[in-house]
Amino acid sequence: MSRLRLTLRQLQSFVAVARQGSTSGAAQATALSQSATSAALSELERLLGLLLFDRVGKRLLLNDNGLALLARAEALLDGAASIEQMANDSDTRSLRIGASSTIGNHILPRFLRSLLPAQPHSGKPLLRVQIGNSESICAALAAFELDIGLIEGPSHYSELQATPWLADELVLVAAPNFIKLNTPLNIDTLREAVWLLREPGSGTREMTDQLLLAHLGQYRHCIELGSSEALLNAAAQGLGLACLSHWVVQNALQQGQLVKLNTPLPPLRRQCFLVIHRQKIITGALQHFIQRAQDWSQH
Repeated sequence: MSRLRLTLRQLQSFVAVARQGSTSGAAQATALSQSATSAALSELERLLGLLLFDRVGKRLLLNDNGLALLARAEALLDGAASIEQMANDSDTRSLRIGASSTIGNHILPRFLRSLLPAQPHSGKPLLRVQIGNSESICAALAAFELDIGLIEGPSHYSELQATPWLADELVLVAAPNFIKLNTPLNIDTLREAVWLLREPGSGTREMTDQLLLAHLGQYRHCIELGSSEALLNAAAQGLGLACLSHWVVQNALQQGQLVKLNTPLPPLRRQCFLVIHRQKIITGALQHFIQRAQDWSQH
């Protein structure tokens, strides 16, 4: 076997520069000196016989060579990190989980309660959970910044593998006094209503657009808010109509803060997914998490 000339330190510096756009930013991210970062990058380019960045002033921008290397470098670094964590494979320790906001706020805590021991060991965290919209979770998975994601809509990254997990019902709701509820709302009334919507990139927004715009054509009046909880509270204040997961609104419906609207629209449902990188090394801890999540979804 020929001797490997590339080092993980060189690849780590390369990935950090790609993410930060400069050697100074990369040095801060990796706790190295700027000179050491620059030297590692220069040596990597020398060994490959390729320039990986275009130099634009003080900025370093990935060129085609760098883009081709980035995913491979991230996969290698993620594999090296997995090797370092082999001693912890007997439990769920050190897993980095991403969840889109509805799942992260309403489903993941209940699932983790069934997954983790009643009294976890002290020391390093059992799990690290990042909550964001579906797009941000998929972007982090693609960059190997997370081990697994749980999202509320499809992934649009070819490098990610999505497995169906939970099914969710979307519910049209409003404040009790916002609109007359004794007769069905027709499509024209829905078109003229003020719609409370999640931001673009949210799994809820993507599915709302797919399911509603086929019937409405467009939102003539809308307000965008950055979380489902903000939408719920805005709807309860009578600001407009909202299309939200039943996981989000079930308590508000029971308490009379919101009412489910009677409309001619068909049932609105969406699929949630477990998502991992196709090149992700499946450690024992990650396999355990995936299996428990799949088992839990059958309950």
